[in-house]
Amino acid sequence: MMHTKSESDITSLAPSSPSRSPKRPVYYVQSPSRDSHDGDKSSSMQATPMYNSPMESPSHPSFGRHSRNSSASRFSGIFRSSSGRKGSRKRNDKGWPECNVIMEEGSYDDMDYDKGFIRRFQALIALCGFIVLFSVFCLILWGASRPYKAEITVRSLTVHDVYVMEGTDNTGVPTKMLTINGSLKMSVYNPASLFGIHVSSAPINLVYSQIAVASGQLKKYYQPRKSHRLVSVNLEGDKVPLYGAGSNLAVSSTGVQVPLQLEFVVKSRGNVVGKLVRTRHRRRISCPVLIDSTNTKPIKFKQNSCTYE
Repeated sequence: MMHTKSESDITSLAPSSPSRSPKRPVYYVQSPSRDSHDGDKSSSMQATPMYNSPMESPSHPSFGRHSRNSSASRFSGIFRSSSGRKGSRKRNDKGWPECNVIMEEGSYDDMDYDKGFIRRFQALIALCGFIVLFSVFCLILWGASRPYKAEITVRSLTVHDVYVMEGTDNTGVPTKMLTINGSLKMSVYNPASLFGIHVSSAPINLVYSQIAVASGQLKKYYQPRKSHRLVSVNLEGDKVPLYGAGSNLAVSSTGVQVPLQLEFVVKSRGNVVGKLVRTRHRRRISCPVLIDSTNTKPIKFKQNSCTYE
């Protein structure tokens, strides 16, 4: 039995051919950006590749008429919801919504420069602090080492030769001349317990009426801490003109007596901390002595017979 089909049935049963269907519209898919820092997920949008229809997207495969309809409705709904959340937005030349760009304060080069400057400043402060502390330490050591002076004691003077004679000086002036040879012994004690000392002296003179008639000098040497040492210095004077002072000398057939003054300065230097911290002391010593040409024994000096300054 044959039934007549209506026009609507024919339209519904007609197969849909892709070649005969009209050109489908182009869809754009936008997703929220992950780089947004202000919490608004819709402020930054990213575009996906363009397809002729939602069914051609790799993430939405098409299996039939129902899939195409559901996919189209889902994508169109996302586009409408994302584009209509906060009203209309400004779009750029390509048609994409504009987003706000957050500018970072400063640059990485400035941050590295600041960190380097801080490190150099801290190193400078540490160096200055070390210098101050070391200076205070050296000052304390210097103050503690000041009381330790070398102790000098004049022991004896031995006169080997003493002569008084008439003569002339280099200019031919007649005068009395004095010759003396002898040796001086003295002891040196270093009381410092932390450092040794370097001992030397200025010229050691035997003076007659402000004229040095014999002289010698102590050679520089090193003396350890807390130690004693006995040193000897040769004193020599050969034909020293006395000029007017020689008139007071009484010369006899048995010999001659010459009143002299022993004068000298002993120097000591202690290196407490190398050459950075040093202590220096000077001791001025003066002793009266009477020399008799007939006496060959050493002249002993008592403790109170000399002045030590």
